Amino acid sequence: MAIVRFLPAPEGEDLPWARSWNHGFQGPGGWYIENSLTTLGQKDPVSEYNTQLWNSGIEANKEIARKQKRRLTYVSNVYVLKDPSNPQNENQVRLYKYGKKIWDKLNDKMNPEFEDETPVNPFDLWEGANFKLKIRKIDGFSNYDKSEFASQSKLGDDEKCEAIWKQQYVLQDLVSEDKFKSYQEIEARFNTVIGSDSVFEESIDEEEETVQPTGDTSETMEYFKKLAEQ
Repeated sequence: MAIVRFLPAPEGEDLPWARSWNHGFQGPGGWYIENSLTTLGQKDPVSEYNTQLWNSGIEANKEIARKQKRRLTYVSNVYVLKDPSNPQNENQVRLYKYGKKIWDKLNDKMNPEFEDETPVNPFDLWEGANFKLKIRKIDGFSNYDKSEFASQSKLGDDEKCEAIWKQQYVLQDLVSEDKFKSYQEIEARFNTVIGSDSVFEESIDEEEETVQPTGDTSETMEYFKKLAEQ
């Protein structure tokens, strides 16, 4: 268990998170662990191939596509209030990488399902809420279902809040183009992993995949909507 406070967007940035897609799976030629170019709104050879597999209508191909599917990852600045397992992190700003489970809890806080619940911006230093990160191991996998937000609270006085805000890491650098390999490099690695000279030699009907840039996402719009209503 740890207690953290999600922090607002760093200076000069619009969002308090960086959002990216990646692939991680094992094939005959080893592991494939790469950032997906779809993060940048570009075509990615793995996503294109998965689309072909899925559109083939063959269940075995669909199962391969499921195993090779994209994974969504977020990174935010957090202020660590309590971390018994790593006490050196306490009272420090750290980058926290998380997936859909934690994102859903953040989104539910900003956009509650029931009318008797008050929307809260969990990234706010003054009117946000501490997050109790509770991790359990279930069937060998980390489970975050018990994680929850505490009541709304101010992180500290204005001087402390400003000092914490200035300690934040730049987020958009994490998803800048230089963090991604080229299409050709990714395709070559993917071919090696799946043991093929070309992933597009398969006799599958090809359908072009449409990708959306990171800035055009529902969670981004919801976040700005929430800020506008405050």
